[in-house]
Amino acid sequence: MNEARPPVLDGNAAAELIEPLTEIVIAAGAAILAVNRSAMKVDGKTDGSPVTEADLAADSIIAAGLARLAPSIPSLSEERTQHGELPYKNSFFLVDPLDGTKEFVAGRNEFTVNVALITEGVPLLGIVSAPALGLIWRGIVGRGAERLTLGEGKPLIEPIRTRPCPPRGQPWTVAVSRLHGDARTEAFIAARPHAVRSELGSAVKFGRVAELNELNVRVQWIGRPFDSPMARTPRYVQRAIRKAIADTAHNTGMVLTIAFDYGGRSELVAAVEAAR
Repeated sequence: MNEARPPVLDGNAAAELIEPLTEIVIAAGAAILAVNRSAMKVDGKTDGSPVTEADLAADSIIAAGLARLAPSIPSLSEERTQHGELPYKNSFFLVDPLDGTKEFVAGRNEFTVNVALITEGVPLLGIVSAPALGLIWRGIVGRGAERLTLGEGKPLIEPIRTRPCPPRGQPWTVAVSRLHGDARTEAFIAARPHAVRSELGSAVKFGRVAELNELNVRVQWIGRPFDSPMARTPRYVQRAIRKAIADTAHNTGMVLTIAFDYGGRSELVAAVEAAR
């Protein structure tokens, strides 16, 4: 007997999910903030990246929340890759419960909780929360994006868009990783005279690029996005993420270049420059 396939979720379904998903992400962030960083245990994963009780606490909350909210939709989490059942068809959730674990362990506030909804190989909804900063960036493809500022009472919700491409000859402002620099990243920046560096941790870089501020581009050459399981993620998911990056850059007029290195093979994911 064939097992039932997960349903295909569209933009309307994503719109109904975004608020409860945001609540799940907020709860996961609260669990992270409740961990005593000075006393927590830090373990190492097989890929050499760290994992803490905060990663696991956030992942547990997200897993339980997704199971209640959308029990028919599977999920792939960085902390539960061993439970993944490939291939992922139709719709599924892609989760990084604590992006920027090294930032968290170091006592900095630039770490995030990331949840995305992928439908038929294409990202449809995304939420990036920076709990220590009290900020959430979220959006649905074709329906815009917004930033939530958390505080007492209801959050302040503001629509956001990327900064226009700077005129030819004007300097770029480049968001780079504080911990993952390398020669290729430096060469990319050096090829753009007078580029201004902005060092940030985790997916906070994407949030800052997405909102209308002083950042033009986020660039990083790394072995694996989200600190882990992308090297083990299906190729069609990797292709979907590359397409989403390119589409976002084209539709918003921002300049975005990101490169990943899968299995030692450098691959340019997107290099999209707005028409001038």
